[in-house]
Amino acid sequence: MSREKVLSLLLAHQGESLSGQAMSRELGISRAAVWKSVEALRKEGYTISSATNRGYCLHDAPDMLRVGELTGPLEGCLVGSHLLCLHTVDSTNTECKRRALIGAPEGLVVLADQQTGGRGRLGRSFQSPPLKGLYLSALFRPRMDPRDVTDFTAWVAVAVCDGIEAACGFRPRIKWTNDIVMNGRKLVGILTEMGLESETNSLQYLVTGIGINVNQNTEDFLPEIRDMAGSLSQVLGRPVRRVQLAVHIIQALNRMYAEYPKNRAKYLSKYREDCVTIGSQVQLITATTRQEARATGIDSEFRLLVEYPDGTEAAISSGEVSVRGMYGYV
Repeated sequence: MSREKVLSLLLAHQGESLSGQAMSRELGISRAAVWKSVEALRKEGYTISSATNRGYCLHDAPDMLRVGELTGPLEGCLVGSHLLCLHTVDSTNTECKRRALIGAPEGLVVLADQQTGGRGRLGRSFQSPPLKGLYLSALFRPRMDPRDVTDFTAWVAVAVCDGIEAACGFRPRIKWTNDIVMNGRKLVGILTEMGLESETNSLQYLVTGIGINVNQNTEDFLPEIRDMAGSLSQVLGRPVRRVQLAVHIIQALNRMYAEYPKNRAKYLSKYREDCVTIGSQVQLITATTRQEARATGIDSEFRLLVEYPDGTEAAISSGEVSVRGMYGYV
């Protein structure tokens, strides 16, 4: 789309003047198309000046998740090589899976300003108010046995911490296995779903969804989760630009996927350093039981090591139980 191409070029030269002729030549579109695109962008809130013999100059941009904002910084990345930016969707994971089933390429990232049916683990919902958070899902097609990707979400959790650190300047922590937290409050939820070929049980795709509370205030959270939910802006004391955060998260996912699964030791070490669950008293909850234990570590398969009150030990897989802190969220 001409508008997104023009935006991407202006962003790459923000603060500089580009002539309509030069933009036309570089983008392969007419000067009239350049002018129409600039006018449309101005109506959408982009501050673009124009002067005779100097051309167009982008001075300021609204915080909008759109292809033109993302393509330049993500050039050369497999993850993010295909982008779909939506205003509203039922769930970015659901949309990504729909497209995976009709042959969407690996590296597709679906982003939305709002989800009407955001989902978390164990059928839980994920609150996704408009223009407050970052909601994205990425499509992966690793040529691996389904049994060998059970740790994928743990790798993603480390990548999300990397992305937040790059964008915000602080590193959050991981509540085993897939929540990103800070100061005892949940900032991020991660949900990975896989598609299998029914006859051979071979892995067709992995879709990882990441929901980040970015600029929510306390009033933006439902009353029942206000004591455990937080946002990046609350941690920093200032708003966070969602599009910049999206770039850093996608770049971190791209680096992670390039190293998966061969650099296990690196990501396992980072996961252990980031995991706030270690050393905590926890409850291990299944559909029928609730047991107290102490979390003692993370094993080589990213399972949670626990010690029960009677001294027995166990390694817990993420699909087996829900882990809750005894004294606070983690």
